[in-house]
Amino acid sequence: MTIWEMISMLGGVGLFLYGMTTMSTGLKNAAGDKLRSILERVTTNRLAAVAIGTLVTVLIQSSSATDMMVIGFVNSGLMNLSQAIGVIMGANIGTTVTAQITAFNLTAFAPLLLFLGCVANMFAKRQVIKHVGSIVLGFGMLFVGIGLIKSSISSLAAEPIFISFLSTLNHPAAAVLFGVVFTSLLQSSSSSVVIFQAFAVEGLLTYNQCVYLVIGAAIGSVTPNLLASLTTDRNGKRTALLNLYFNLVRAALLLTVIAIFPGVLRLIQGISPNDVARQVANTHTLFALFAVLVELPFADLLIKLVRKTLPLLPSEQRSQEEQKLIYLVNAEKNLPVIALRQGMLEINRMGKIARDNLDAALKYFFDPSQNDLYVQVEATEQTVDYLNHAIGDKLVQLRSLQLSDRDVFRLTKMMQVIGHYERISDHAENIIEFAARLKNAGASISETGMQELRTMSEAVLETLDVSMDVFENEHFNLLPHAEALEQRVDDMQEQYVQNHINRLMTTACNPLGGVIFTDMCTDLERCSDQAINIATALVNRPRR
Repeated sequence: MTIWEMISMLGGVGLFLYGMTTMSTGLKNAAGDKLRSILERVTTNRLAAVAIGTLVTVLIQSSSATDMMVIGFVNSGLMNLSQAIGVIMGANIGTTVTAQITAFNLTAFAPLLLFLGCVANMFAKRQVIKHVGSIVLGFGMLFVGIGLIKSSISSLAAEPIFISFLSTLNHPAAAVLFGVVFTSLLQSSSSSVVIFQAFAVEGLLTYNQCVYLVIGAAIGSVTPNLLASLTTDRNGKRTALLNLYFNLVRAALLLTVIAIFPGVLRLIQGISPNDVARQVANTHTLFALFAVLVELPFADLLIKLVRKTLPLLPSEQRSQEEQKLIYLVNAEKNLPVIALRQGMLEINRMGKIARDNLDAALKYFFDPSQNDLYVQVEATEQTVDYLNHAIGDKLVQLRSLQLSDRDVFRLTKMMQVIGHYERISDHAENIIEFAARLKNAGASISETGMQELRTMSEAVLETLDVSMDVFENEHFNLLPHAEALEQRVDDMQEQYVQNHINRLMTTACNPLGGVIFTDMCTDLERCSDQAINIATALVNRPRR
């Protein structure tokens, strides 16, 4: 192989990969945010999740991109592992479409595709047409790249070193391992399978070698997800592991089936005799379908394996137990008086969770070495968000009951209170972020400032406790006490901010510490405001 043939082959690979990227980007841009909204609507029906995962991956031509979105959704709590496994399986099917497309010999039409795509992308005024132009341009580059690869690799068949290397791929284990490594480097199973196709068409790889390379490519495709999960929380990491375990089991299943029933490969070849490119593409698709059909009924076992590998932390276990309704499950079927009482019990439970979250956040702020508290506050914030939506939806359903004017008043106020509790938990999350900023920057607040914040924090928690007692038990005789406490917090904020300004004049505080101090005073004062709103919610007078 001459140096120019080597350069041509490398250029073909580069053009092919860039074409894949351009096509995928165009497809994603043309679809806009619809792909994300489709994934967000994934239900607990795993067959529907598989179909959605397949559809999205076919549209964007990248299983890695689909899996990255899934990791993001699981990481943010929009999706759980039970929903994610179906989408991941579907993505493994959808990614096989690329090889099916490239099995058509469209190289002769590639220049026309390049021209049409370039014209649409450069001269069209509408964004949709520009995105479609990118898709067509990507297709053109993809097929030109494949053509360059095919035209430059034919001479490799006469190279002793290359022949010796290919002979090692006759062993299934070596071929699978090479498929894993090669795909990990390319970070795309679609790309690696298409390149294997090109080598098979030129006679450099046999069909049987491609079979094992395709099996390895599926495992290697998980590499981008594993790398991306390093920056996520444990749920994001579990999602990446779920993808890895699915493909490892898939590889084990396929290797076992081929070893026991070697005639399976002859059946696949018989679908498209004398067309090795189509045979490789069909193998890629059928293997993915087979793996999904076999593993889908046992998806829960894969999820259990992932959770054994990365066990639930105590804070996660607590969140799982708390992220469900206890009292309002069938409230709409009960008498109005009973349903409203169940709603109050559910709100009171949410309030205690939000109050404890604020307390945990303050403990972390004053002692940021307690890293478990940071994780706990974030997990609890997700629980409070869930309860906010779940309780709110149930309370809306209660409006269909025959309620008296008094009951309608109480129901309206109850819906407002869950919003107040949710905002208190939001402030808790802000507080741990303040502490993390100080910790990461190596900054600090003066000892005097920290003592003032401790005093104000204790006053806020006391205000919240009294306010919750007023709301939960309707101890309206405590309302003047709650209002006095809230006024005390207001006075503290005003006084402490002024003290802080005086300290800045004497450079007793560093700039970042000063900013965090004022932000803390503001958040604490707002928590106190939310508390008094809770206390006065059921009082039939204008709310503050």
